[in-house]
Amino acid sequence: MDTKQKNTKDKLLHLLKKEAFLTVNDLTDRLKITHMAIRKHLASLEKDGLILSKEEKQAMGRPIQVYFLSNKAEHFFPKNYEGLSIEFLHDIKELYGEESITQLFNKREKRLIEQYSMRMQGKKSSEKVNEMVIIQNEKGYMADLSQIDETTYELMEYNCPLLEIAKEFKIACRCETDMLKKVLETNDIQRTLCRTDGDNLCKFTVEFKST
Repeated sequence: MDTKQKNTKDKLLHLLKKEAFLTVNDLTDRLKITHMAIRKHLASLEKDGLILSKEEKQAMGRPIQVYFLSNKAEHFFPKNYEGLSIEFLHDIKELYGEESITQLFNKREKRLIEQYSMRMQGKKSSEKVNEMVIIQNEKGYMADLSQIDETTYELMEYNCPLLEIAKEFKIACRCETDMLKKVLETNDIQRTLCRTDGDNLCKFTVEFKST
């Protein structure tokens, strides 16, 4: 596989990760290559078991074929367990009880707050939330940001490096939300979508007080 081909497939997989379901026309518009080239990449990815397809009915006309990532494709995206494993956490819980798990995640939260807060020093609210996107992308979260109004933002995370752990231990999600509140210095942060609830992404509404 040459570099250009590999890069196109990477882009295609990342688009499906963000958008969840896309047609050949959608992918053609976004990647600016021909239908034939898109179909060639899709066929290759389907053969590798990284994507699946299904027919979707339309209000008018024939059904269209939409493509989406398979469970196997999750291994393509960054996973950062930070030395933790699900089995290890279950062993700790069995040996020392539920409180030991809480203490572990709280300790991790405190460590991240200390690390990230150093990067926020001297920054305005808008600069802080943009820096947070940079931090999360460094950690493999595929984060993005949109501004709703002067003081409100939406933070999107299309990949969760801790997804399998978070499915077993929901405290991981709570600690991430609490970490964002402390690092961004606002209590007005709501998690509106979550991968562990079956959503395609995690989404936070972040609101700062007017200055």
